[in-house]
Amino acid sequence: MAFEPPQRLVRALGETAPDGDGWLERLPDLVRQSVALRELTVERVQVPGGRSSLVLLVRRPDGTPAVLKLAPRRARPESERAALAHWGGRGAVRLLESPVTEGVLLLERLRPDVSVRSLPEAKALLEAAGTLRRLWVEPPGGDAAHPFETVAERTGRQAEAMRAGAAAHPEVAPLVEAALAVRAELLAAPPEERLLHGTFRQSKVLAGERMPWLAVGPDPVVGECAFDLARLVRDRVEDLIARPSGAATTRRRVKRLAESLEVDQDRLRGWTLFRAVESGVRARRVGRERDAELLLEFAGWL
Repeated sequence: MAFEPPQRLVRALGETAPDGDGWLERLPDLVRQSVALRELTVERVQVPGGRSSLVLLVRRPDGTPAVLKLAPRRARPESERAALAHWGGRGAVRLLESPVTEGVLLLERLRPDVSVRSLPEAKALLEAAGTLRRLWVEPPGGDAAHPFETVAERTGRQAEAMRAGAAAHPEVAPLVEAALAVRAELLAAPPEERLLHGTFRQSKVLAGERMPWLAVGPDPVVGECAFDLARLVRDRVEDLIARPSGAATTRRRVKRLAESLEVDQDRLRGWTLFRAVESGVRARRVGRERDAELLLEFAGWL
């Protein structure tokens, strides 16, 4: 099939691809092989799609609608597969096949154009939080034997990049120092760990048939629940920044989400600060200055 990958994906991979990476150039062949192997009929490419994978709306040989997702190794698609298999459709999209091709997932079809972000803000937060709660389960094999990256490991890598970002942009150094200090404090005495979605936000919760809302696109990690919830706090950050009451609204959101999902409010605030600063520094590093400004202003409220 002839197709053009979404420009959002092309831009994102251009920002993050290591030298010599040719995944995007190989993608047309990967698509043809994956479709032929499964005898799928392609309906269309999902646009705008994600920043780390190509999503195709397809039909299986019996006519069942499905989704074919292809992602490069650095996007950790096999970790996503392991998490989806462990959840078994509880709160998340279902896998439709056991591993066939590395980096290629066949998934149940949800309603790709309808996310909880389409709901009024208060309702969207409520539905998203309820979906997230269902995903917080014990990792496969218990805490010692699971195959997933931990919060400590992931944020350790991010901390190194944040230090480098602060060196290149001294104006962000105070926020980076505050975020790194909070991280050290939070990791010193972590509560019970669970399997987390890892990159949860309103746009990652789509309408389904067997359940009203199901999560998609995890980048799973094992750690405390407050880390997972932190990304949801800053959802619709552009709207928060535009409001005169944005800082107060953010503080209320932290309190409301912490209480509704029974996580410690101070720990949620701390991880929200760390994740906002990390995202802001990363956005500045790749030239997304507007995103960086929004995220760093938001972090300053915390």
